[in-house]
Amino acid sequence: MSIISALFPDFALILTGYLLRRVMPLGEHFWSGLEKLIYFVLFPALLFSAIVKTALNVSALPLIGVGAGAMSGAMVLALLIQPFSRVAPISFASLFQCAFRYNTYIGLAVAAKAHGAPGIAAMGLVAGGLVPFANLAAVWMLARHGKASVWRELAKNPLFIATVAALLWNLAGFSLPAPLQAYLGRLAEAAIALGLLAVGAALKLRGALGRQGRMLVFWLLFVKLCAMPSLAWTLGRLAGLDGVFFDIAVVFAALPTASSAYILAQRMGGDGARVAWVISASTLMGMLTLPLWLALLLGRG
Repeated sequence: MSIISALFPDFALILTGYLLRRVMPLGEHFWSGLEKLIYFVLFPALLFSAIVKTALNVSALPLIGVGAGAMSGAMVLALLIQPFSRVAPISFASLFQCAFRYNTYIGLAVAAKAHGAPGIAAMGLVAGGLVPFANLAAVWMLARHGKASVWRELAKNPLFIATVAALLWNLAGFSLPAPLQAYLGRLAEAAIALGLLAVGAALKLRGALGRQGRMLVFWLLFVKLCAMPSLAWTLGRLAGLDGVFFDIAVVFAALPTASSAYILAQRMGGDGARVAWVISASTLMGMLTLPLWLALLLGRG
């Protein structure tokens, strides 16, 4: 019950965002502008602020390695069903990313609840550090059908830029002046609440999967919410992770699909409608599966 109570405010914010978009006449331009504000300003500030305040050492490398391993396993499992998917290649390329991309807004909120500032920093490291890998895989699958460049996508990705900048700043031994630290802290405080509202606002509970796409979609949801965290748990044990790093590795792998998957599919001429449905379904299902994974983490011996 304590786990559900701890996560209730975050999931309530998601549902509030869903209701606000459909009840209040704020207009699509409001929500579009909010998403851009979070993605390009607030969220990078949160990542940068958390990483620069974290003492980095080689002990963080296994965490990123476990995350990358779990993500790679999810990609393989997604590819296994391609011969049986019976959907157009562009649809599969669009949906493929739903098996491994992750909603960092929810991840940071859960990490903060579980471990406070150390949890945010650890989630920032693994989530930010794997942005290039996730984007490379997603863009590569869509590249044959679109005109976007993999490297151009990465160069414009604010999460990637903020992570690299924070790592370089940290490793160089620089410290943030107190006023700048307070400024970034204010932006970071707004990022999680507004980010969760935006996640809820983007939910789409209606969509035409089509009979041919159902098996593929249900398999991808299983891979993302069940198989990928199971892989992270196993790899984390093998890598010797414990404490905050082990918990964050599993939580990271158990996160619902990122809403940016829809943006990428749309930008590269993919099947945005199906991707939007999978993102919404994984977010709603994540409200059930994330507490279960956290309960297992807290109850492990």
